[in-house]
Amino acid sequence: MLDRPSITVTADDFDYLEQLLDLPKYRNIPARKDLLEELRRASIVEPGEIGADIVTLNSTIRFVDDKSGEQYEMTLVSPEEADSDKNRISVLAPVGIALLGLSVGQTIQWQMPGRQEALLRVLEVTRHA
Repeated sequence: MLDRPSITVTADDFDYLEQLLDLPKYRNIPARKDLLEELRRASIVEPGEIGADIVTLNSTIRFVDDKSGEQYEMTLVSPEEADSDKNRISVLAPVGIALLGLSVGQTIQWQMPGRQEALLRVLEVTRHA
């Protein structure tokens, strides 16, 4: 796998995700290891210090898979709020893990289930309260 770009996560998101991954129903899911690896390498900042162009929980992300050319727009949410019909993607989904903490313009190569690796590039981030 290629070098991963630097990522930034708010302290609130970090704490929430650590607690989430400690819940019994998430302890043995395949995504747990990937998300923990991403959290370990993240720079942690206070919520008021994070740039508006960085992907956080509850932000809407417009991104492109540079390998396929397909563009997407999704909101990154907790597993309980995920709803594919409303383009609400779980932070435990592979694409959610890949995008968390990236900023506009950053690209990450990520293995998607049942597919070849995707090359995801963040085009726009909209923060929601």
